[in-house]
Amino acid sequence: MTANATIGVDIGGTFTDVVCRRPGEATRIVKIPSTPDDPARAVIQAADHIAAQWGVTAAEIARFAHGTTVATNAVIERAGATIGLLATKGFRDTLEIGRQMRQNMYGLILEPETPIFLAPGAYRREVRERISASGEVIEALNEADVIAAVDALVADGIEALAVCLLFSFVNPAHEKRIKQLVNERHPQLDISLSCEVDPAFREYERTVVTAFDAYIKPTIDSYLGALEVNLREAGLATPLLIMQSRGGLAASVVARQRPVRLFLSGPAAGVIGGQMTGVADGIHDLITVDVGGTSCDIALISAAKPIIRAEGAIAGYPVRVPMVDVNAIGAGGGSIAWIDAAGGIRVGPQSAGAQPGPACYGQGGEDATVTDASLILGYLNPDYFAGGGQKLSIERARAAVAAKLAGPLGLSVEAAALGIHRVVNAQMSEGIKLVSIRQGLDPRDFCLLPLGGAGALHACALAAELAIARILVPRHPGVLSAAGLLCATVQHEISAAFNRPMTNLAVAAVSSELDGLDRRCDALMDAEGIAPAAREIQYFADVCYIGQSYHLEIPLDMASADPLGDLYRDFMAVHDRVYGHAAPTPARIVNLRSVHQEAAGAQDEPPPPPAGGEARKGGRKIIVPECSGPVDAVVYERAALAAGSIVEGPAIIEQEDTTILIAPGWRGQTTASGALLLESIQP
Repeated sequence: MTANATIGVDIGGTFTDVVCRRPGEATRIVKIPSTPDDPARAVIQAADHIAAQWGVTAAEIARFAHGTTVATNAVIERAGATIGLLATKGFRDTLEIGRQMRQNMYGLILEPETPIFLAPGAYRREVRERISASGEVIEALNEADVIAAVDALVADGIEALAVCLLFSFVNPAHEKRIKQLVNERHPQLDISLSCEVDPAFREYERTVVTAFDAYIKPTIDSYLGALEVNLREAGLATPLLIMQSRGGLAASVVARQRPVRLFLSGPAAGVIGGQMTGVADGIHDLITVDVGGTSCDIALISAAKPIIRAEGAIAGYPVRVPMVDVNAIGAGGGSIAWIDAAGGIRVGPQSAGAQPGPACYGQGGEDATVTDASLILGYLNPDYFAGGGQKLSIERARAAVAAKLAGPLGLSVEAAALGIHRVVNAQMSEGIKLVSIRQGLDPRDFCLLPLGGAGALHACALAAELAIARILVPRHPGVLSAAGLLCATVQHEISAAFNRPMTNLAVAAVSSELDGLDRRCDALMDAEGIAPAAREIQYFADVCYIGQSYHLEIPLDMASADPLGDLYRDFMAVHDRVYGHAAPTPARIVNLRSVHQEAAGAQDEPPPPPAGGEARKGGRKIIVPECSGPVDAVVYERAALAAGSIVEGPAIIEQEDTTILIAPGWRGQTTASGALLLESIQP
């Protein structure tokens, strides 16, 4: 029996999406309700569905890739481990002091804006040691301090330990010795070292990300460990692969060692899926808008490459981990609409989630949500939601909108539902501006790519708001994050501090440092079983002007005739684009980064099968902002649209994983790859 099937499973807030591909067969997809109390249960249900409904046995699976929100949820829900924090004597409170900057300047009640919950004062201890900024040992590590501190913390019930010593990113000897001591006395204790998690300067940020790594490590280890066992028992022979925040895959056993790199696991997969969709149709500049059940994740792809940022934010706290530049806002299909103190309609960030879900699900939800509004406006077919797997109740939706918004505001139910859409579209529009204009890029130069279960319902409104002329809707937008898992490559990244001015910097010094990073990346790729000949290597440098506080990541081509000259030139160009100016003044390299990835991992989606049957399946009245009253929209079945088919708005296109709204003034045409390209036909 040939192992040639590839499986992608992405867990969302409402649905768990599954995609299966086998050579010569049409892509198979299914959406399974998520199980928030135990996310692994939905993955096992997906494996059971693959075998029972599609006839794909575990022995036939060559790759099983998974995107998960477990890491993010552990932080949002404050459900991580009880951790201890070891710091250099005198730096015990770095985590609590932070940068002394406040986001809420005018709050009457001051709340902590640093993640103190990770390690409250009682769980933070000091050890006597000191390393200089140049890496010299000023004071040897006092091992008695370490033993006493860790013994006391273990007695207090910690489940993991974070270690962040001063200047350990220059000389990690003391941190590594602490790990040896702890492993000898408390082998059951999970340990995160800052020299391994984030070997870079800025003490507060390094402490935060190391503490986050320790905080989620037991949760991730338990989740992925149990999932591996369950899949093995089901007969899966291939390693479980996990999507990382940067957009590459890693074997579960490796991902468990660096769990802080899983924060954007699911959203990153959607961006990779969008990237491959654009490449298939020759569109390389895209803005992806992933509208799921609980959130909207927005990202930008330029020149066929996702924008990567060196630091993100989780639950409002800085997390210095390279990740796809995703702007997440609380605006999804399950986002709850409510009235603020001024009598205005607000949407989110609270969500009805999978349980009880929107009111129209009939599972006990009573709040009005975006999905309820979409049903009232005529966009959704109550008998064909999620391919018919979820029946919707228009009566419950109208009752919820009437009770929560229309009645109190003195509006009709339809006007209130349209108001919900206008508000949530405005929020998404602002989110798109943040990932484009913030990077010095004009959104009008990009094509909008909607994904997620609800993305294609909002695409025309968003494009019109931002003067974007084209929209590319993938073949399976509702499960594109799961499909993106099949397009992604195995990838590992290692960085190191390299605080050197570029003036008179020798290329050999940079090359020597990169050689050390390459050896560490090679070890990770060896653990994945990726042959050296099947690897690609990329280098990056974090660069800033001397005296500047923040840096930019710039590609570094060591094969160039003048790699450092090219690096400086590219830094100037990016600085001008992002900040609006650049000056020919001295710069310095802050960090160096090596990225090794699998050379042949992307799997293109097979061509769509020839269309069959009648594409036009009826019509219904819908309510759109462009028109003063209900308008007649033609309803199509997407699977029956042949390549080159043209659809003019107002129209609704239905498929098992999503619904596409083509607003008046837009025309759609199916491409050879099976995508749907919408273009504005407004004069």
